[in-house]
Amino acid sequence: MTVQNRLAELRTARGLSAAEMGSAAGVSRQTIHAIEAGNYAPNTAVALKLAQKLGVAVEEIFQLDEPAAERATVQAELLDGAEAARTGAPVLLCRIDGRLMATGPESSDSSLPLADGILSAAAGKRNRSSVELFESSQSFERRLLLAGCDPGASILARHMGRQGVDLVVARRNSTQALDLLRSGAIHAAGCHIRDEKTGESNLAAIGSRFRRQDVAVVSLAVWEEGLVFAKGNPKGIRTVADLCRRDVSIVNREPGAGSRMLLDSRLRSLGVSHGNLRGYQRIALGHLAAARLVQQGEADCCIATSSAARLLGLGFIPLASARYDLVVRRRHLALPQMQALFNTLALAAFRHELERMGGYDASVAGQRLM
Repeated sequence: MTVQNRLAELRTARGLSAAEMGSAAGVSRQTIHAIEAGNYAPNTAVALKLAQKLGVAVEEIFQLDEPAAERATVQAELLDGAEAARTGAPVLLCRIDGRLMATGPESSDSSLPLADGILSAAAGKRNRSSVELFESSQSFERRLLLAGCDPGASILARHMGRQGVDLVVARRNSTQALDLLRSGAIHAAGCHIRDEKTGESNLAAIGSRFRRQDVAVVSLAVWEEGLVFAKGNPKGIRTVADLCRRDVSIVNREPGAGSRMLLDSRLRSLGVSHGNLRGYQRIALGHLAAARLVQQGEADCCIATSSAARLLGLGFIPLASARYDLVVRRRHLALPQMQALFNTLALAAFRHELERMGGYDASVAGQRLM
């Protein structure tokens, strides 16, 4: 801890010379310069005389330079499937079975994201990285980490927050979410993968990855997926076949996304190669991200949920209904934050908001399927 002073600044502002200050304090001109340079700390009597000459309190001349508070850092494991992490990137943290997981917060076009800290070092072995915390006393135990692509997760998060549980949402497609759950990196995976042969939602995809006795499956809602296009439908898009026209461009979802699987299934049924679609290789990460590109005129159409189209004021033609389910490890069912999730699914207020805001059918919310 060192002493900083404003003696030179205050003396100059009053038009006083170093010799005049020295005379008033009973020290030499050289001593005044030494004090100003920080090379000499005056005793109490000299400090008081300097303050009296300048007409200020001693504290206005001399201050203790407090050392910077040591910033708390923790080691966290970066969640797979995110964009390449960079030093300084904001992250949210959640503890799962003793592992501290880090994921990027929800992005916003108009404000800084809410985060627990920033990455202070690039990821190393096992995708681990140092995180500099904004608050050293933070606790990450009353949190639930959900990976999924449902735009309605924000509504779920707000209602869970009223029960004292923070829902941390990692935006991932259905396939990525199931893989993260299988690796033990998240509490819950959101899934909408429609079986092409049976038309059933999710259970076949879940059964191919997990033993029945290891996981529980709970419904969140039923939504419609379909063609999303500009208001007024200026390109006259009516069916998937219209996407093959040369005057129509699309934006697609990444491999593993339920919406992309739906598009590919419809193309196969038409006997059409995806090479005939302009924009098939252009990727948007999420239903809303794809729909926003349509809204901005960057593409003419995408496959997304009716909730995304409704939110952005876009046109919509349904192609299929899909049930969006939450998959959790049975060993986590008794966790307080998991109980808060199930309690929220049963709330009439949550279901009503999800239906009115997003156009979902929330009558199935909370139904146990496995």
